[in-house]
Amino acid sequence: MVNIPKTRNTYCRKCKKHTPHKVSQYKTGKASLSAQGKRRYDKKQAGFGGQTKPVFKKKAKTTKKIVLKLECTKCKAKRMKPIKRTKHFELGTDSKKGKNEYGSKYR
Repeated sequence: MVNIPKTRNTYCRKCKKHTPHKVSQYKTGKASLSAQGKRRYDKKQAGFGGQTKPVFKKKAKTTKKIVLKLECTKCKAKRMKPIKRTKHFELGTDSKKGKNEYGSKYR
C-alpha cells in the first residue's frame, strides 16, 4: 500500500528552484482513431477473414509502475516521475481510517 500526499515540495526545472507541486496519477490518453497504425489495422480487419494480426496472450507482469504527474503551482510546468511497482496506490488519503490509537475494535 503506497500513500502519497497530494502536494510535494520539489525542484522545478522552469523556475530553477524548489516549489510546491500538485501531485496526480498519470493516465494514458484516449487512442486516436486517425493515427496511421489504427487506420492501417482497421483497413486490414475490414471485410471477411477474421483476426489478421496476432493477439498477445503471454502477460508477464502482475503490476504496473506508478507514474506521478507533478505540476508546479507557480509556473504550471508539468513533469512525470515514475515510482516503484505496487498493487495498491492512494493519493493523499488517510489509511488509518476507522482504527483507534490502541489497536483494533474487537480486542
